[in-house]
Amino acid sequence: MTDGENKDEVTSPAQEAQEAGSQNLEQVTQPGGRAPLDVVEVRSGMFGVSGTGDTSGYGGLQRVVALPGASSRPYGSYFDEVVDILAEVLGEAGVAYDDAVEKVVVFRDECTLFVRPEHLPVVARSLRDDQDLRFELCLGVSGVHYPGDEGRELHAVYPLFSITHNRAIRLEVAVSDADPHLPTIVDTYPANDWHEREAWDFFGMIFDGHPSLARIQMPDDWPGHPQRKDYPLGGIPVEYKGAEVPAPDNRRSYN
Repeated sequence: MTDGENKDEVTSPAQEAQEAGSQNLEQVTQPGGRAPLDVVEVRSGMFGVSGTGDTSGYGGLQRVVALPGASSRPYGSYFDEVVDILAEVLGEAGVAYDDAVEKVVVFRDECTLFVRPEHLPVVARSLRDDQDLRFELCLGVSGVHYPGDEGRELHAVYPLFSITHNRAIRLEVAVSDADPHLPTIVDTYPANDWHEREAWDFFGMIFDGHPSLARIQMPDDWPGHPQRKDYPLGGIPVEYKGAEVPAPDNRRSYN
């Protein structure tokens, strides 16, 4: 067969995966009918440890990690009513809704309000105290670390529930690694005391105004915040009867 003759192209699974990854990247980053998705990371390869040689044939695979984009009205369910009432209550408090809330995301029938850090306390109080909202229960705060979400690497997520109206929403606040400060809401939801301490302990978020922001699970002199994705793998050996399991960073050796 000469170079000029037609010949069937044979592609390997690795090549197919790489092409699929490139297509996914374009689909995620290009705006469509809805707002573009927020790409927080693009992962390469499939197996092995970062920095080691590729032995799988999938070294060119790209997988996009993206968050759902902003939703447009109507949001559905009771979400429009909650947002409208919140906007009215914030206006009465002298805060413009658009200044306090970055966007609303409805994904899998769940509603999340992305709140700017400086307005978190007034939004939380409004959601708790207004008779038509009455989100009396905050289920804590969960930390999330997105190293690729530049300028917004640390996210604090607050699930809220209204016992009065049987409704649930979430608040989410994003801050940067360089300035991981956000206000405490312990004055509004006192049970968040320990949850905010845990988010500080594991992720390094600093809750300004917290009455006692100290470590809650790790020792006081522990270096760093161990649930961040850039935290080095490590640990201590665990002794069992007749055996010992080495620390994670000593279980494998890559040369």
